[in-house]
Amino acid sequence: MPVETNNKNQIKPPRLRQFGGSFLILLTLLLLLNYIVPTFFGPRSPQVPYSDFIVQVEAGKVERAVVGGDRIQYVLKSEIDGKPTEQVFTTTPVALDLDLPKILREHNVEFGAPPPDQNGWIATLLSWVAPPLIFFGIWGFLINRQGGGPAALTVGKSKARISSDGSTGVKFTDVAGVDEAKVELEEIVDFLKNADKYTRLGAKIPKGALLVGPPGTGKTLLAKAIAGEAAVPFFSISGSEFIELFVGVGAARVRDLFDQAKKQAPCIVFIDELDALGKSRGGAGGFVGGNDEREQTLNQLLTEMDGFDANTGVIIIAATNRPEVLDPALRRPGRFDRQIVVDRPDKIGREAILKVHARNVKLAEDVNLATIAIRTPGFAGADLANLVNEAALLAARQNRQAVIMADFNEAIERLIAGLEKRSRVLNETEKKTVAYHEVGHAIIGALMPGAGKVEKISVVPRGVGALGYTIQMPEEDRFLMVEDEIRGRIATLLGGRSAEEIVFGKVSTGAGDDIQKTTDLAERYVTVYGMSDKLGPVAFEKTQQQFIEGYGNPRRSISPKVAEEIDREVKQIVDNAHHIALTILHENRDLLEETAEELLQREILEGTELRERLARAKAPAELNEWLRSGKVSEDKPLMQSVLN
Repeated sequence: MPVETNNKNQIKPPRLRQFGGSFLILLTLLLLLNYIVPTFFGPRSPQVPYSDFIVQVEAGKVERAVVGGDRIQYVLKSEIDGKPTEQVFTTTPVALDLDLPKILREHNVEFGAPPPDQNGWIATLLSWVAPPLIFFGIWGFLINRQGGGPAALTVGKSKARISSDGSTGVKFTDVAGVDEAKVELEEIVDFLKNADKYTRLGAKIPKGALLVGPPGTGKTLLAKAIAGEAAVPFFSISGSEFIELFVGVGAARVRDLFDQAKKQAPCIVFIDELDALGKSRGGAGGFVGGNDEREQTLNQLLTEMDGFDANTGVIIIAATNRPEVLDPALRRPGRFDRQIVVDRPDKIGREAILKVHARNVKLAEDVNLATIAIRTPGFAGADLANLVNEAALLAARQNRQAVIMADFNEAIERLIAGLEKRSRVLNETEKKTVAYHEVGHAIIGALMPGAGKVEKISVVPRGVGALGYTIQMPEEDRFLMVEDEIRGRIATLLGGRSAEEIVFGKVSTGAGDDIQKTTDLAERYVTVYGMSDKLGPVAFEKTQQQFIEGYGNPRRSISPKVAEEIDREVKQIVDNAHHIALTILHENRDLLEETAEELLQREILEGTELRERLARAKAPAELNEWLRSGKVSEDKPLMQSVLN
């Protein structure tokens, strides 16, 4: 969208620079006049060798000569039609010939030196002045080519983009899925419109509001919506635009930004990616040292936010997705008084966001945005906007008149698993391994609590490394996981490897990513969630903020014995889940074989047919006990018999 800029903020070339350019042009013209013009338009005379000149003098043919340091001009004695004529010749003297004056006197040649040049001082002056001016002219040309020019003289000026009268093109109706954040920000809009209502009661509007949330949740969009609703000037700048190579430039830009904002109050100053500027001044993610450019810029920002009254009408809004790295002095009340969480939307919010982005998209009658919202848990606003656009592109590629539900389903799979790679041809052994691997995931996932419905199994390669995939869709938004669900997820992740062990008696590299996720989840089970019976509710991992402020290892200082116990517990959790996965697949071997063969023939299984197949999966007797306690029988004869 176009962004308006005030004319008074536009950079004009300084007069000194205009004068310098004119002087450089004048100097060039003088050089041309001094060196080139005499060469082409001065008097011309024939050039003869010096030896011929001496012969002519000794023969008495030379009447007079003008002897200079670098040339000799002479005239011969001659008559045409009884009248004397003069023809001027030029020769270059030999410096070693010191007898020339004597020869000229002996042959009665009138000779003398050339008169002094009245304009010689110009050439002397130009010889001293021209070289440095040429140097600075070339330097200025290179600066302009690199994007400097007038901006080099305004390096301390703010680079904020200004939208006058709130012409950001965004209103609250264009922002959906963040209703709680909008309610908080509507008060700021009301203050900018009706400041007297608050000041009459002695209330002070917050100086600053910090928007915190994951990337793509609409923080920048919300800030623009505030300016659009309040119809006030909107200053927008990124935190990284304050930081420059030279110390002090960032602080000067902060001062200039606040000076401009105070002149146009009431207004909104929006600083995006605040963490680029406001990192903690102590810690592994921060910086140390009094002369650091970033530290001086942050100090200036803190000073400016303390230096203006709350009711001047200047509202500071900042956005970051890393609040834990911000300096504590920046987050305290009096600077950023409010921290507004802009989180990923829930199911209702996702549906509202889809409606906003689908306004200009022609949808078919079978498109159900509520169903799409259910199938996209964890999607942020930017992800949903991308989803709608991908679906529209797919429909256009197929020359459809409207976007159908199948386009949205394909777009979801593209965003989750990547593009289809049908050109990546698997041999029979690889394809069979992938089929059993994915069916193993599906059978175990269908029996685990809180895992969601298995929607699709495919052996069509997608993305960078996925040779096949299994899609499970949760039936509702979940914000907590209980311990049996975590154990069930670990077993599901190990289902692919377990199926390979049962069918082929050996494993492939395809389970590498599953094992990595399994190990990470089991370690968090022990060290973060405190769900281990042996180690108890003790947190062995630091939070991200503690890690940043502590300069050190993300794990707390623990003894080697405790570290060994943690590793033993993690190994025990994974082994028990592996045993259960093998038990389930052994119990459902016929279903595993049947479903895998069907998948090999059709490449994709999905929908009601797939759910009916998986509904036939039988749960072994020890599954409930394992889900409840996390333990299996001490002797594991079943695992050994299955592997043999």
